[in-house]
Amino acid sequence: MTPAAHTVYISVGSNIGRKLDNCRQGMDAVTADRGIAAGSRSLFYRTSPVDFTDQDWFVNAVFSVRTLLAPAQLLARLQMIQTGAGRKKSTVRFGPRVLDLDILLFDDLIVSSPDLIIPHPRMHKRRFVLRPICDINSHLVHPVLKKEMGELLACLDENEQPVTVIDD
Repeated sequence: MTPAAHTVYISVGSNIGRKLDNCRQGMDAVTADRGIAAGSRSLFYRTSPVDFTDQDWFVNAVFSVRTLLAPAQLLARLQMIQTGAGRKKSTVRFGPRVLDLDILLFDDLIVSSPDLIIPHPRMHKRRFVLRPICDINSHLVHPVLKKEMGELLACLDENEQPVTVIDD
C-alpha cells in the first residue's frame, strides 16, 4: 500500500537582492525535489517588514506542495535550499534575508518541537502570510484556532502590515 501524500503550505519571502527572483527560485528548488510535487501558488506581494521594521520591504508568497516527507525531513530540505540561496545566520531576529521558507501548515498536524512548530506560531497575525494563503484557499482551517484563513485575515487591522500585489 502506498502511503498518502501530505498537503503542505509554505511561505516564501525575500528582502535582499533580486527579491522576486529569489522567491521564484526558492519555490522552484522546493518543487524540484524528487519527493515534493508542486501544488498551487499565490500571487506575489510587496510587504512591509514586521517586528524589525528598520529594513527593506519584502516580497512574499505562499505555495502548496504534496509530499511523502515527514515534517522534520521537509524542514531540513527547506533549510538546505535557504543556505544554498546564500542565507546566513543572522544576529537580528526577523532581520533581512535573501530567502525565507517556512512551513505554515502540514495537513492538519500540530507539531511542537524545539526545531519546528506547526502550524506556524505567528501565521494568524501576519497579513503577508494570510493574504497569499487566501489566494489559494481562504476556507482552509487553522488546526489550532479552528478558524478559516479568510476569517483570520479579516481580523487584522487594515491599516497595519500593508501588502500590495506585485504586477509581473
